[in-house]
Amino acid sequence: MAESAATSTSNNPLAPVIGLSFFAIASGFLMSLIPLSLPAFKLDENLAPWLASIFYFGLLIGATTIERIVVKMGHRLAFILFLSLLIVSVLAQLALPNTVNWLIARFVAGVAVAGVFVVVESWLLMTNTAKSRAKRLGLYMTSLYGGSAVGQLAIGPLGTEGSTPYLFVASLLFLAILAPLLITKGQPEKQHLEKLPLREIKTLSHPAMLGCLASGLLLGPIYGLMPVYISAQADQVQYTGTLMAVIILGGMVVQPLVSYLSTRLEKSLLMGMFCLVGAAGAVGILQANTLAGLIVSYLILGACSFALYPIAITLACDSLPMAKIVSATEVMLLSYSIGSVFGPMLAANLSDAPNGIVFYLAGCLITTCIYMFIKSIKNIRAGKTPVAG
Repeated sequence: MAESAATSTSNNPLAPVIGLSFFAIASGFLMSLIPLSLPAFKLDENLAPWLASIFYFGLLIGATTIERIVVKMGHRLAFILFLSLLIVSVLAQLALPNTVNWLIARFVAGVAVAGVFVVVESWLLMTNTAKSRAKRLGLYMTSLYGGSAVGQLAIGPLGTEGSTPYLFVASLLFLAILAPLLITKGQPEKQHLEKLPLREIKTLSHPAMLGCLASGLLLGPIYGLMPVYISAQADQVQYTGTLMAVIILGGMVVQPLVSYLSTRLEKSLLMGMFCLVGAAGAVGILQANTLAGLIVSYLILGACSFALYPIAITLACDSLPMAKIVSATEVMLLSYSIGSVFGPMLAANLSDAPNGIVFYLAGCLITTCIYMFIKSIKNIRAGKTPVAG
């Protein structure tokens, strides 16, 4: 494989970033819409954690199969396929609003979203230098989280009842498809992609895999259960959409800082620092007695929770040839998916306790923080460079 292929004009991030932005707005709105719309469709609210977990189970299954589709179809056509599959799942929920159909639809949606993530991440990461990868992944995360934050704001004007919110989501996903449909040039050149054998997977950075796992354990409940938690708080219910937007906005605004620091600090240390600050944000949510204090605390929690995945995935890819990046992103997404499957169920077990989900998030952050600090001390003593992590 020619290394220059990834840095030539043939690998242009315009189509995936534009498509991802519309996808993110739709996905961000949909993640909060689903648990909040259950009563309107006469579905049990206890279905919310199951819907979140089966979505991430679909993400997990998808993460094990996507590479073959990308190799066969190419990045652009695979992107179109997965977005189309996601539209079908949304319309299926609207057509048959019952428990079994929604569980099936969310599983299919998880597979489709896994495809979107692997396609876009590998598309953007197929470049030569760690600095370029960090910049491109920062662009990816900014588009993803910025769109997701904007999507939360649709809860107010569109509401959570009836078909209109779901048709709005489907329309945004159609707009996302237009980018790869109309921009036919710019995908990475077709080249031989190598599957990571089991022995090489074992040698991938353990902090990278744990960082992706922790990201799933955090973001699964944030997306699936946090809207329900906020709407159950008497002093926060009217700000549900706004506070969810603040959480994800935190994930967007931190990305330039992540890109800047990830090439200058040892990555395990950096993840540990974000976890420590994120735990402080969780404590702030419990202690805040003003709206401003809540906004700042949710912003910090979101920023630190969403910072882990881009640091972890660049850590995993730093020392790999480009032929193995699609496979590596698949492994990292698999780690993330495992966390996302179990996260909502673990957090739901604490839902009967006051502020149970907040305690769960704080516990995940502190545990990950301790592990990352221990690993960073070992790495620094071993003389590893910041870029190598």
